[in-house]
Amino acid sequence: MHLDAVQLVELDYFRANAWSVIRQAKHRDESTVWEWDQPEIVNEILCLRSAVRAAEFSSLDAFRQCQMLVNLGNILNHIGRPIEAMEYWNRALRLIPKFAMALGNLGFGLEIYAKYLYDQGHQVVILKEAYGFLRSVSEPGAIWDSEDYQVIAESMLNKAEDIEAHVDLSRVERISFYKHSLGRSESERSYRSWALDNGLFLSPLNDLGAYPIASHDVLHLPEMVRPVSEPPHYIGFFNQLKQEYVTARFLCWQGITAAESYKKHYSDKDVLLLDTLDYPVYSRAAEEVKVAFRIAYSLFDKIAYFINEYWSLGMQERSINFQSIWFEGGTKGKPKRLRVKFQGRQNLPLRGLYWLSKDFVESGRDADSPVLGETMEPDAYNLRSIRNHLEHKYLKVHDDMWSFTDRSSASMFDDQWATHLSMQELQQKTLRILKIARCGLTYLSLAVHREESLRRSQTPDEITVPMSLPRWE
Repeated sequence: MHLDAVQLVELDYFRANAWSVIRQAKHRDESTVWEWDQPEIVNEILCLRSAVRAAEFSSLDAFRQCQMLVNLGNILNHIGRPIEAMEYWNRALRLIPKFAMALGNLGFGLEIYAKYLYDQGHQVVILKEAYGFLRSVSEPGAIWDSEDYQVIAESMLNKAEDIEAHVDLSRVERISFYKHSLGRSESERSYRSWALDNGLFLSPLNDLGAYPIASHDVLHLPEMVRPVSEPPHYIGFFNQLKQEYVTARFLCWQGITAAESYKKHYSDKDVLLLDTLDYPVYSRAAEEVKVAFRIAYSLFDKIAYFINEYWSLGMQERSINFQSIWFEGGTKGKPKRLRVKFQGRQNLPLRGLYWLSKDFVESGRDADSPVLGETMEPDAYNLRSIRNHLEHKYLKVHDDMWSFTDRSSASMFDDQWATHLSMQELQQKTLRILKIARCGLTYLSLAVHREESLRRSQTPDEITVPMSLPRWE
């Protein structure tokens, strides 16, 4: 039987459903749910991402698109990546605003997200949003994708009642989401509005929307129990990670803004460059976006270094990177495997970082190895290759009117040494790596908070002395 392109996209959806059923059948009890390495999860994500990123995805009816987007959000939330999950649930709601499974799962996801936050103020605000989404599935006009939806609806409403019973939601009524300054100058307001719209502030409230209340990078590390003699190097390290991220974010905005203005900066004047006749872009603005990409990408290996120190993994510094940090073995005939310290560890944000690292792996150990990095969203695909060309090789940026279809291997202008991107593509990929870096920093903070809670539960009688540090001004 021959399937057309649209039917093949639907086939990926049904394959993902099959992998989901297998996963749930194999991991019913608590001990197996926390197995980090589950091939069923890899295949489920692969199938759903393949479907969602296919050109024919938009040819499906909106109902089927919503089902795929919701399922992809669900599995990402399950593995500890709620921020990315919210993107997919919200995409479904933009297609069908009353799609009940998107509303309810967004409520479930926000409730789980709030649980792992150390800031109780943020927790209450996000739980109020979760409550609203969960309650909305009972409103008139809610659209369900199953006739037998009553059990699911009841579980969502029960969760809403549970939130209402344990949280003083009236506290949120006194909070204004809008009465917060975005800055004095027009330039600062423009920058902060752009960062809010793109969800780039290090504030969990920015995951709720582009509200002025979220226009501050308030996320940091939670309270940590450390030896009295130990200097605050974890705090200093996280300070630096944050500063590099916010600088990369600003450079990205500045480069995009300058490129859109078409004004030549004085630093680009009187620079002798030759036209290679393939619409190249040489400007300070393009380089600022490239630098933003490089800074943001570099944060992941630094997150790995933090993980090595905080979880006392004992890796040699030269061997640490965001892919290697999770594994041991692989030398002297020993098979490479997930570290014993991580196996079954009930730290959802840490598991989220582990699965996030898989998105940067673009080739498997053998031809049959499923690789998540091959099926990222179109604007995020091949990030590792771009970074390698920026750092070690040659990336050529072209004017947006240039396209790959203009290239021919027989042409003298086919520059095979370079990786080619239009200015718009470079901006899209830099925004994407910034979003992923924000997720990484957020999950790191949440993972430390969860770990501190686990450690305190194991030593309940331990005497601790509180110590606070002043804000750096």
